Amino acid sequence: MLRLYTLLWRLLLPLAFVRLWWRGRAEPLYRQHWAQRLGWYRGESPLFARGDGPRIWVHAVSLGETRAAAPLIAALREQVPGMRLLLTHMTATGREAGRALLLPGDEQVWLPYDLPGPMRRFLARHRPDCAVLMETEVWPNLAAQCLRAGVPLLLANARLSERSARRWQRWPSLARVAWGGLQAAAQTTDDARRILALGAANALVLGNLKFDMHPDPALLRRGQAWKAAAGRPVLLLASTRESGGRSEEALLLDALPAALAQRVLLVWVPRHPQRFDMVAQLLQARGLSVQRRSASQPTPQTAVWLGDSVGEMAAYYAMADAAFIGGSLLALGGQNLIEACACGCPVVLGPSQFNFAAAAQAALDAGAAVQAADAAQVWAALSDWIDNADASQQAAQQALAFASAHQGAARRQAEWIAAALAPDASAQ
Repeated sequence: MLRLYTLLWRLLLPLAFVRLWWRGRAEPLYRQHWAQRLGWYRGESPLFARGDGPRIWVHAVSLGETRAAAPLIAALREQVPGMRLLLTHMTATGREAGRALLLPGDEQVWLPYDLPGPMRRFLARHRPDCAVLMETEVWPNLAAQCLRAGVPLLLANARLSERSARRWQRWPSLARVAWGGLQAAAQTTDDARRILALGAANALVLGNLKFDMHPDPALLRRGQAWKAAAGRPVLLLASTRESGGRSEEALLLDALPAALAQRVLLVWVPRHPQRFDMVAQLLQARGLSVQRRSASQPTPQTAVWLGDSVGEMAAYYAMADAAFIGGSLLALGGQNLIEACACGCPVVLGPSQFNFAAAAQAALDAGAAVQAADAAQVWAALSDWIDNADASQQAAQQALAFASAHQGAARRQAEWIAAALAPDASAQ
């Protein structure tokens, strides 16, 4: 099965590079350093240029995982003095955000595609002392080559939905290769149970790193300034997505009450930067006047403000009276709601939450969130918070309390990684 998987990867490799070129139209970083996607690099790794500290490889595939990795990397630098960081990504937004996490002597590269040769070359050049994959990024050839090279394979902030577990179970021999030598720090007991069922060596429940992501005070101040400039209530539509030719933007616009649209500022922040232009066109086609974050500040006359920027979600949450978290009206499993709560922004969730089921249920139980069955109910819930200042303020306080109550995962997972680096010392 691993041979068949590898053969399919080789057949699809040209299409992967075509896709990179296509995505590079909107995000030029995709068109840079293509050789790294095949495990080819220039010169010696800077990881060998200073000290003898352990070389820790952290793979954060995209923006969300990179943000979650930030508190873990900070805690690791305290737990493992002198460590050198190898940070890898697959997306342009992840790589952009990851630059802020580097210190002199660290290195940041693309993770190669999951083929034996590229993975061998990657490991031979960087020689990491351990591999820390973030959340869900388990790949068969990566796992096989780490085992061959004697690199401990750790899955930090691990989550595995019931749907994803069923997919792996369809290919049990491939699952054994990918998961068999892996240790996991799971977010919840359900995640740990599913991971162990796939053959992982160990799975401890150590919490969710996203609770340790503290909003940047400068971004919070920026959001408050935007809210003051808007001069009226603000509703945020965050991380909206599309799937199968349907978009959450269209669903929400179809259900948008005209009276509500006239009395609030709608702030729309699509999940993926390559959709900014498409969403702007959709909003304009529905007769809405759209201004863009990249072109202007909101004013009392702005109908829709399109958040076409990356790395400012905390500011968008800070300006909002309430927010809808996308990826949840369509069957996409939801998006991270914890950042909104940490900014004191109460949230409305759609029905699809399989990627964040535990966090979503905890937020609902804490009164930090409400769940809507469809787009009409999303607007009704947002309107309720706009119309009831006391309820809105109470929900904001409950959101802050919910976010702070679950912190500490970064320290616990950093200690776990440090123990994997020095198992003899950890056993004492």
